[in-house]
Amino acid sequence: MTDTILIGIAGGTGSGKTTLTQHIKKRFGDAVGVVYHDNYYKDQSDMPFEVRCRQNYDHPDAFETDLMVRHLQALKRGVAIQCPVYSYTEHTRTQETAEIKPASVIIVEGLLIYQNPELRDMMDIKIFVDTDADVRILRRILRDVQERGRSLESVVEQYLTTVKPMHEQFIEPSKRYADIIVLEGGHNLVALDMIMQRIANHIGA
Repeated sequence: MTDTILIGIAGGTGSGKTTLTQHIKKRFGDAVGVVYHDNYYKDQSDMPFEVRCRQNYDHPDAFETDLMVRHLQALKRGVAIQCPVYSYTEHTRTQETAEIKPASVIIVEGLLIYQNPELRDMMDIKIFVDTDADVRILRRILRDVQERGRSLESVVEQYLTTVKPMHEQFIEPSKRYADIIVLEGGHNLVALDMIMQRIANHIGA
């Protein structure tokens, strides 16, 4: 197997990171592994549900990023990992883990993956998905209400109290570390084609 490269896909909530990731995964299948930063939210099972609901999930301290770094190092060495599985409805990790096997390309997706210097420096290619804030909030509302069982009021309150301020404090400034800025995420077919070609060249597809 060729040396593993890590491709970071960062950007604000609802920017289109996952759409871009899914396009790549669909094209290359098992040659590409995906590790989501969201699965490394800290375990909060010792907290009451009401307290978990009020946590700031858009701050770097919400994540166990050092575990993610160790897992990515293992994947680069060719060792499979047991990735935590996070529940958005329960606001904590489940008892399950998901095995992620080594692959030629590992995509690392998340809001804050360029904020942590150690994690950022592991990336061979750093992509930032840049989408207008009004589009992102609408996408987030639809996703959280339809897929994660949230009320409209709770989504809007969370956006105004933590999501928007944390985006401005941590996520937007991390854009300067990106090698490639993709407007509109997976809907940007020109950028998508360039990224696909770079991956195909690496894995010899």
